[in-house]
Amino acid sequence: MRKAFLIMLSFVLVLSMLAACTSKSNSKENAENKVEINKEGYPIVDKKITMSMMGPDIGQAKWKDMAFFKEMEKMTNVHYEFTTPPNSDFQTKLNLAFASGEIPDVLFGAALTAEQEVKYGKEGVLIPLEDLIEKYAPNIQKMFEENPDVKKSVTTVDGHIYALPMVDKNAVWYMGPLWYNGKWLNALGVKELPKTTDELYNLFKRFQTEDPNGNGKADEIPFSSVALDDSRQWLLGAFGFTNWGIEEIDGKVVYTPAEAGYKDYLAFMNKLYDEKLMDPETFSQSNEQKKAKGQANQLGMFQDWFSYFTTGDKEEEALDDPMYQPVSSSITDKAVAPLSPGIYRGQFAITNKTANPEAAIRWVDYLYSKEGNELLNIGKAGDVWDWADEASGTRKLLESPIEGKTIEDYRGMTTPDFGINVPALRHKIEGFPETEFTKFINAETDAKIKPYAKVPYPLVYLTPEEQEEVGRIRADLDTYIEQMEAKFITGAEPLSNWDKYIKTMNDMGVDKLVNIYQDAYDRWNK
Repeated sequence: MRKAFLIMLSFVLVLSMLAACTSKSNSKENAENKVEINKEGYPIVDKKITMSMMGPDIGQAKWKDMAFFKEMEKMTNVHYEFTTPPNSDFQTKLNLAFASGEIPDVLFGAALTAEQEVKYGKEGVLIPLEDLIEKYAPNIQKMFEENPDVKKSVTTVDGHIYALPMVDKNAVWYMGPLWYNGKWLNALGVKELPKTTDELYNLFKRFQTEDPNGNGKADEIPFSSVALDDSRQWLLGAFGFTNWGIEEIDGKVVYTPAEAGYKDYLAFMNKLYDEKLMDPETFSQSNEQKKAKGQANQLGMFQDWFSYFTTGDKEEEALDDPMYQPVSSSITDKAVAPLSPGIYRGQFAITNKTANPEAAIRWVDYLYSKEGNELLNIGKAGDVWDWADEASGTRKLLESPIEGKTIEDYRGMTTPDFGINVPALRHKIEGFPETEFTKFINAETDAKIKPYAKVPYPLVYLTPEEQEEVGRIRADLDTYIEQMEAKFITGAEPLSNWDKYIKTMNDMGVDKLVNIYQDAYDRWNK
């Protein structure tokens, strides 16, 4: 036993020595490679420097071939060498890079978790950015001053900022909305959408029994979902909740699955399932299977980013598919809906491998300006758009130069801002004509989400000790509530066992979980 302990101790000491040697080696190499940078204007450096960058590849094009990076290199004199694992495998490769110490100078579009920021910030792998921002990043500094909630949402408990976000303060959707099948509503002569759970139930009954798809078969599915992960947060709004987990309501943190109102949600969903108003395959089907039913005109209500993604209709036909409006219930007469905080953390970080962090922060700062966001999003004239009339500032989209690819797919070949979040401050890009579909989406959002929407819980950071405790509790709790929701709704577990369910969660540490997040919320709120 003593021998094993000594071997383990020796192993730990070796790792510590290696880490120390690596740190010293990095410091020495960084000092040797440091260059003078221009604090203002472009280029950032007079003589070209090379840095390394890691980010996720969506599969549209290699980052080295993208017009965005080429234009940024021309402007800044900063050349990047890229490591871009496939997006599906990116987090695994990133964790391996952290573990091996083979980490690049900067991480771009990395979607670092709060846990990764805290852990690798504390270990010194990610360097603090707040002083660099103050000295070299006027656009980021301005964003923080105009949006204090952004700054406190990216500042960890130790007072440091280790990663920059993508910020879109115009964002409303927490996730893609629920949509009604407009063809069915027209077939049934429905003039007003449901405003209560009872009215929603009655509409589902009509969908089920009155053959709205007109094929003479009883094949209509009033409501379909994939394990409720795509719909739950919208439906919980009828019972006063916007999140399936930790939520803040009037300053008090609650755990929704342990709240009395959640029981009423389960009872309503069980009623839908029992009467086959909810797809019987909800807890077993894939998203592709759900979409196939939509394309067969079998769905009355469903979730997607836009309705035609599920129905297969043309964009103009989707103008007839109204967005779900949050409904009230006997529990609350004030329906709610989840609102996006508009902050997507962990998109850009600078590591301790960087010899020139000032150059890195100046490079990314441009993306938080109106001009930089535009370059990142749509590129220069001639890439995916051109001037319709430059004097009046009107633009037009070009046709894709590649056969079989849409202009949006082609855009993904010119910029990494496609399919992932990237470090930027979103500004509205002026000059493009607003399509009828865009007008429709904006009007529906303004009427049916904005009046009901609230951020479920702010973006907070936990201390390492809190994170460890949360991880321990949630290791079992998450699986338990997922299983029990499906059992309660399908009837495999009767709701008469609610008290037993609550006791089990309490035994798992729900009270501790809520207390931790209450403390974190109180810190954030200060």
